Amino acid sequence: MVSYIMNTKNCMSVLLLSSRFDNFSFISGEITTYCTFQIDGTYHPEFYPDTENESPEPYVRWKQVREYCFSLIKGKQTPLRFHFILSLAPDQIESLLQNEGLPYQTSDIKGLYLNFRFDGTRLTCTTGTSFHTFVLDKSLEHTWDSMVTKIFTQKGLEFEENR
Repeated sequence: MVSYIMNTKNCMSVLLLSSRFDNFSFISGEITTYCTFQIDGTYHPEFYPDTENESPEPYVRWKQVREYCFSLIKGKQTPLRFHFILSLAPDQIESLLQNEGLPYQTSDIKGLYLNFRFDGTRLTCTTGTSFHTFVLDKSLEHTWDSMVTKIFTQKGLEFEENR
């Protein structure tokens, strides 16, 4: 787990106004302005009965809720706080495991997370790794932590590691 202090304006622009994180899974979010809005990213395929989706992912992608989140945040006043949990999408987790030669199956991993949290003055992002069972090996956690730094740089985010 690594914590980053993000440049708030830059990060919000990248997250909400660009498609750079659109392929990440959206796990959940909470935005507090004049009231608190809670968003559960669980995908409900039964909402689209005419669509045949044999193996839907458990969560929607960020691109499906990004504009809604932006509509809740935009305005003259800064939100009191917000928290977004994104995860590397299942297909991307599979690619990561193969490319890095890690000894896990996609089904072993619950998620590789980015926890964006704004407290009214400062925006931080904390990485997280979760397995379906207890694992002593930290190789995936270390790989994810170093990959996040590359992702942030590649996506044009301004940040510093919070030590």
